[in-house]
Amino acid sequence: MAGRGVKIMGRVAGFAVLASATLSVWLYTPDKPRAGLAAAYAGDYRTVDAVRLRLRDSGPRDAPAVILLHGFGASLETWDGWAGPLSQRYRVIRFDLPGFGLTGSDPTGDYSDARSIRVLAGLMDQLGIARAAIVGNSLGGRIAWNFAAQQPDRVSRLVLVSPDGFASPGFEYEKAPDVPLMMKALPYTAPRGMLKANLAAAYARPERLGEATVTRYRDMMLAPGVRRAILARMDQTILRDPVPVLARIKTPTLLIWGEKDGMIPISNAADYLRVMPTATLVRLPDLGHLPFEEDPARSLPPLERFLADGGVRTRTSRQNPQP
Repeated sequence: MAGRGVKIMGRVAGFAVLASATLSVWLYTPDKPRAGLAAAYAGDYRTVDAVRLRLRDSGPRDAPAVILLHGFGASLETWDGWAGPLSQRYRVIRFDLPGFGLTGSDPTGDYSDARSIRVLAGLMDQLGIARAAIVGNSLGGRIAWNFAAQQPDRVSRLVLVSPDGFASPGFEYEKAPDVPLMMKALPYTAPRGMLKANLAAAYARPERLGEATVTRYRDMMLAPGVRRAILARMDQTILRDPVPVLARIKTPTLLIWGEKDGMIPISNAADYLRVMPTATLVRLPDLGHLPFEEDPARSLPPLERFLADGGVRTRTSRQNPQP
């Protein structure tokens, strides 16, 4: 009986291995050819500090500059709803951060915030921009406020849209991240359904998430080298207590936050207001982590007012909800 049991277990194990291999082959998703993606998603290219950046530079060249920094896993297209209107009055620069979109992998292998800050400064130098309003969402927000602290003379206004920076409850600063096992499979697979579910969580109303947006995010994730670069950035990201850095920022600062942000809750805004005396907050009812995608027409006016004249008169205000 013992021998027979071993034989049965062997067959079961063999079937499990075969099933796992079959599932892996079925789920395997290769990178998409760069040429096809470049044809589908327009942009200019500049090499800055050894990394080839994809960017768009729109609006009058002699107008005040506004630089838009996207969040984790996104690309410059995330700002489409804001970039057009802003370009009527400002020179608007947006680009794929190293490791994302069609910028793709960084040949240095360095995906730290410090590296992103050097690339941002280098791009401004190449474009002849001495000073700009810096707008950042999530990861882009964290890069933006670090840049403002390090190079205050180059930042005229700072706008943080649901910024990253403070640790979640139970998370320790100065600690290397634990990358989830599922994420480690990212270089080999990218199920559309899973990506759509993750994106939907960034919206207050998931029905606002269009299929074209899901397709764009997935295309950018499947750009050559991006999935491995995403993992590398996660491995290299070590959060440090942001309070000493934020307290140095004297630049006029606007916080824009969706009240239904399920990624970085609006309660985090209190941490920024506590340590940034120049910061004001605009709360956006019925919007989530990506208000510029979910409802650009309603989320843009507070930014436009702030860029025009400092805009917000009280430390906290609430944008009127849609009727």
